[in-house]
Amino acid sequence: MNHQIGLPAPEFTLFNSEKQEINLRQFRGKNVVLLFIPQAFTGKCTEELCSVRDTLSEFESLNAEVLSISVDSVFTLDHWKQEQSFNFQMLSDFNKDVSKAYDSYIEDFVFGMKGVSKRAVFVIDGQGIVRHAEITENPGLLPDINQIKEVLNTLA
Repeated sequence: MNHQIGLPAPEFTLFNSEKQEINLRQFRGKNVVLLFIPQAFTGKCTEELCSVRDTLSEFESLNAEVLSISVDSVFTLDHWKQEQSFNFQMLSDFNKDVSKAYDSYIEDFVFGMKGVSKRAVFVIDGQGIVRHAEITENPGLLPDINQIKEVLNTLA
């Protein structure tokens, strides 16, 4: 499915790092920032999520819930979250269904690894409509956090 701005975001239910089921529907009425990341504990992914951690109050002031999604297990995400003091939901797409639904899945990653999420960001408004989408083919490129906040500002 190609996610074009203005279309409904695919619904999903995933387990978070605390082993609780989280679904997109439960955030209706709030903006949602979905951050797909390739792999926990890697340099660029840690850099990206630390940047979000350090500015989370700005997202919250724009009525936004941040959800990070990767194909890592809930156990890996829990360890990483504790180590880095991440202060937002971290969701495990271990079966890769959500990454695929959002066109944010890459079969061939580095070092011969298969099947991870592409680095991507989606901003979904309170009615569940995609308002911004950025999917990078290069996992070394980080999304523009300021641009995400600008989009959220138009929704606030």
